[in-house]
Amino acid sequence: MPDSLSRSAGTATDSAPAAAIAVTDLRKTYAGTAKAPPKEALKGITLSIPRGSIYGLLGPNGAGKSTFINILAGLVNKTSGKASIWGIDIDEHARSARAAIGIVPQELNLDPFFTPREILDLQAGLYGVPKAERQTDALLEAVGLKDKANAYARTLSGGMRRRLMVAKAMVHAPPVLVLDEPTAGVDVELRQSLWAHVRELNRAGTTIVLTTHYLEEAQELCDTIAIVNHGQVVACESTENLLGRLDSKEMVVTLDADLATVPPAFAAFDAKLETPRRLVVHYKPSETRVADLLGAMAAAGLAVKDLSMVESDLEDVFLQLTRAPAA
Repeated sequence: MPDSLSRSAGTATDSAPAAAIAVTDLRKTYAGTAKAPPKEALKGITLSIPRGSIYGLLGPNGAGKSTFINILAGLVNKTSGKASIWGIDIDEHARSARAAIGIVPQELNLDPFFTPREILDLQAGLYGVPKAERQTDALLEAVGLKDKANAYARTLSGGMRRRLMVAKAMVHAPPVLVLDEPTAGVDVELRQSLWAHVRELNRAGTTIVLTTHYLEEAQELCDTIAIVNHGQVVACESTENLLGRLDSKEMVVTLDADLATVPPAFAAFDAKLETPRRLVVHYKPSETRVADLLGAMAAAGLAVKDLSMVESDLEDVFLQLTRAPAA
């Protein structure tokens, strides 16, 4: 990433706030209609998103994520509560707060008859960035589109358009960037390319807020994850701590010879024979040692061809937390 872009993207100075985004008891109730009662989309959300982090905001459809993002972007009026972006209250200084955040929506909203250079220059103009201070070429280079600067947007591939959306959100050098389902419907190669650019922005100092339904992405990328369900925060922890919530693992044993039933040595464990040569044992690490499982294998005289341990992942934690009914 060019030095000029690095300086503009983060601005993480000594005077910068500890929290890039801070919300307290944030609530939103949509008015009812003749056919539907009022809808409480946010029920008192309190979050503090650390400066310089890659922060995951996860939840099922209808959980309130989009409402939360739209309030920060100034597209939806909150019902009550406090919210600030980069230490700027969104009510008291709405214009400055909006200038501190860039939003990359899930939908591609690009004019097909504009070139990438024209799109970025127009967006910069809307934010009041003087021509002398615009970083159009640096942004295009950062997202790998410098050679497409003068091509019509309609001729760009889906991956190029996604990267252009990131550049568009960065024209005013916001210290906070929100990515709303940025890889929805894109292929694996594009996904890897996009995340490489996101990591570069984060290393330059930009705070990233990510919403995604690809939980493996959140698990790999995010320092901290908040899970929202029914308009409430049901978990907010470091990714490592969140993954440690489930006291569950499984041992998969591939055998060299067929078995008819689970060996008696495994009677004390939650073991099942998935195929004549595949034995799966579910266990709680807090209660069962791996040595106990290996001892049972030795006692059964099993001829082991392969053995693997399967850890719980973010999907398991997510499902456990979001399957709970509304409070």
